[in-house]
Amino acid sequence: MVFGLSRAIRRAKKNAVIAEIKIYSPKYGDLLKNRDPFDILRAYERAGAVGISYITESKHFKGSFKFLKRLCRETELPILRKDFITSRKEIERTAEAGASAVLLIARFLRENLPEFVDYAKEHGLDTLVEVHSEEELAIALKTKSTMIGINNRDIGKLELDDGNVTLTERLAPIIPEKYVRVSESGISSAEDLRRVLRHVDAALIGTALMKTENPRRFLRELVEVEI
Repeated sequence: MVFGLSRAIRRAKKNAVIAEIKIYSPKYGDLLKNRDPFDILRAYERAGAVGISYITESKHFKGSFKFLKRLCRETELPILRKDFITSRKEIERTAEAGASAVLLIARFLRENLPEFVDYAKEHGLDTLVEVHSEEELAIALKTKSTMIGINNRDIGKLELDDGNVTLTERLAPIIPEKYVRVSESGISSAEDLRRVLRHVDAALIGTALMKTENPRRFLRELVEVEI
């Protein structure tokens, strides 16, 4: 079975950046600021994003599953659904919506993680297993996930902490190369990107792109910066 997002990352000729359409941040508030999210999507496409990430969680991140479905129809780029997935039904819904990949958080799924990874893959989904510690990484390495993501911020604190890329630098070398390795969050500059891409295959960037007035230009700089 061929998985879209992990394959796109493996085949990327430039820096592989998964660009996130992030509507709201618990730390920074409204990130959309009356802009059309589909204008941002087109900007990401033109700038060379390897994939698109979107958070469907509604309470803290103001996401919408309805928007996810439309997003999947509007672009040919692989879509990653981010949420606090804890049921098989949500994996089924993700596949039915047309997404390419689903985020599975090791901290929340614990011993059920391998089962959820297998179930998602059976439904044609790439799995991005997210970790924030060596303990969680040990759980992730027991799965057959296509991708492992290191969240530089603490999702348990709703990313209100000031995470930075040093966590990626510490954990990524432990991850076998059979996994597509992704650094998530806390990446706000070209130098941050250089640091993580020395250790991982891709970076997932949301807040920094959404906070800039010209996401297309900033993303293009990141995609093309020399590592």
